[in-house]
Amino acid sequence: MKITSLFILFLMPFLCLAQLKENDSDLKNQISEEKYVLINGIEQWITIKGNSSKPIILFIHGGPGSPISPYVDVLYKDLEKNFIIVQWDQRGTGRTYGKNAPPEELSPEYLKANPLTIEQMTNDGIEVSKYLLKHLGKQKIILTGTSWGSALGVKIVTKQPDLFYAYVGHSQIVISTIDEEFYTKIYKMAEDKNDKETLEILNSIGKPPYNRAKNVGLLFRVLKKYERANSTPAPENWFQLSPTYDNDIDNKNRADGDDYSFVNYVGDDKLGVQSMSATINLMRDNLDFKIPVYLIQGNEDIMTPKENSKKYFDKIQSPKKEYYLLPKAAHGFNLSVVETQYKIFKSIKTL
Repeated sequence: MKITSLFILFLMPFLCLAQLKENDSDLKNQISEEKYVLINGIEQWITIKGNSSKPIILFIHGGPGSPISPYVDVLYKDLEKNFIIVQWDQRGTGRTYGKNAPPEELSPEYLKANPLTIEQMTNDGIEVSKYLLKHLGKQKIILTGTSWGSALGVKIVTKQPDLFYAYVGHSQIVISTIDEEFYTKIYKMAEDKNDKETLEILNSIGKPPYNRAKNVGLLFRVLKKYERANSTPAPENWFQLSPTYDNDIDNKNRADGDDYSFVNYVGDDKLGVQSMSATINLMRDNLDFKIPVYLIQGNEDIMTPKENSKKYFDKIQSPKKEYYLLPKAAHGFNLSVVETQYKIFKSIKTL
């Protein structure tokens, strides 16, 4: 037997012991919590999973009303070794909505009496962050937001930057305006494809502005159809419900919360609900960042187009900023988006 082989055989027990110690340490540091936390007067659903010795990533989901909690174990499981992954069902969303929902069906009276505002939800996000820092004994958080969550995320980190290491935005909302130019762009796509079904829908709702939420919903469905046609989809298993969340109660809460949040987001004159989106103008209100900023943009994104996010990015004042334009990505998640998130998260300097 060669000396090298003897040396390896000699080292093997020590290498195995070191690996066992590392695995024991990872297991010891593993955290998994799913619970309601009292935030600004209501109980809100938070999940905390990962390595307790590592930095926190707080995810601000989109929609509003579209929680990632039921899908996190597939989407972000690989990050749990290097981070603490936190999902938060925002006010009006998923299990948070279910815990605080009206005893009866969602009604116009409830909608009018219980409005959502971006100021209220910004304050919620700050209180969630403070809770996490105290609860987990950390100094700062990496905050990431997608779609609606990108607007809310910017509001949170610019209002209280001392709580955060960095902001990572995906499908960044800048000005959430549904105008005639937006409508015309989609109409032209349908004409080019001779898509009679879509043209019929667009003609039925007419050009914006819209005073009913259902018309905005119809426009968004058409938009998503064309985004899907021009982009690489996410793997099929990504958005299959976790068994824990796949039950009648959770399914109803997600559906009702989605309706409640969407009406609050776009507004509805007949229901007497003001539009949250009408108040969003980051180009005017949120250009000064005290922390690093990273924006991930899909080239095929119609909802939040690259022209808007790049213009915003160029105006941002930040100690560090990076812009990622991804081919064959649209407004939602796909493999390139998540891989880019992973790359950014792991590059951020934390204590």
